[in-house]
Amino acid sequence: MKIGIDARLFNQTGVGRYISNLIKNLQIIDKNNNYVLFVRSQDLDEIKKWSIVNSRWSIVIADTSWHSIEEQVQFPQILNKENLDLVHFPYFSVPIRYNRPYVLTIHDLILHHYPTGKASTLPFPFFVLKVVGYKYLIKKACKKAKKVITVSESTKEEIVDHLKVLANKIEVTYEGVDDKIISQLQAKDQRPKTNRYFLFVGNVYPHKNAERMIKAFNIFLQYFPDTLLILVGKEDFFYKRLKGEVRKMDLSSKIEFYGRVSDEDLGALYKNSIAVVVPSLMEGFGLPALEAAANKCLVLASNIKAIKEICGDNAIYFDPYNEEDMAEKMRMAYLGEFDRKIIKKGFERSKEFSFRKMAKETLKIYESVVG
Repeated sequence: MKIGIDARLFNQTGVGRYISNLIKNLQIIDKNNNYVLFVRSQDLDEIKKWSIVNSRWSIVIADTSWHSIEEQVQFPQILNKENLDLVHFPYFSVPIRYNRPYVLTIHDLILHHYPTGKASTLPFPFFVLKVVGYKYLIKKACKKAKKVITVSESTKEEIVDHLKVLANKIEVTYEGVDDKIISQLQAKDQRPKTNRYFLFVGNVYPHKNAERMIKAFNIFLQYFPDTLLILVGKEDFFYKRLKGEVRKMDLSSKIEFYGRVSDEDLGALYKNSIAVVVPSLMEGFGLPALEAAANKCLVLASNIKAIKEICGDNAIYFDPYNEEDMAEKMRMAYLGEFDRKIIKKGFERSKEFSFRKMAKETLKIYESVVG
């Protein structure tokens, strides 16, 4: 079997970690099939450097951006040249003119719930057109796909409800924790000027609820001013906008923006924090919560379905719309007013999730489709 994997988002946050770990683990477990990775030129050196260790794998350059005309016109031509038995699109942006068998991964349906101009740098009329195009594309892509893969039962329910995909067409493959993020405390220490800090990891798109988290932290600071809040994530328009809000609230000395950090440093940041805060209004999976648990870090999280599915009873939950409740849970974490078994049980639960297991389940899906 000759399988193509669309790896154009290899270096993006979130989905990029899914792609890189899928590639890494498939090479280890699958010695029978041949694979073709479709990558952008700018990612080629990095992918070659660490990702390709199996001689059955090859690379094809596909310099077509996602959500673009080129993706719809040129990318199918690039795919067709390889005469593939199956393609895996690990993101909803699929060339709908591609007519050979494929499987599709949908990580979340955030845009179905938060379709506002606040979630885009585009002028509002263009953003509306983008949302309409997204909804058409994702529905069409699901209809043509042989299987739809998703990362949680919560998101599977969303796909059935909103996209009207039959439940038996959808397979759930949970993500895991990258080995490099499990801290051995041997990395370059990113420890801040105080040992007392909360940690937030990820982008700050509107559904991540970062502005409420900052307001909650400001309430918390009135009683415990010796504490920091550290945010880790790639700087973009939304991070710049959030920094502006922090300056307006005169919190620049209490909130630090680290940008992107290495996986090893991220592990150390988890390990040394009071707790990781996951204030999202919606998630497809909630990887930072799992990464925190794997590093024996307390998790403070929104009481939403996806996070509860991953963490179970091993987190302290709050109402993501209630800043006072969020601040109260920070206070509990700071003072240690919680059952310490939560951390140990969370660590044990994190072992149930792995990218190796995800890759094995994904391979079974490939084989079931082609078979």
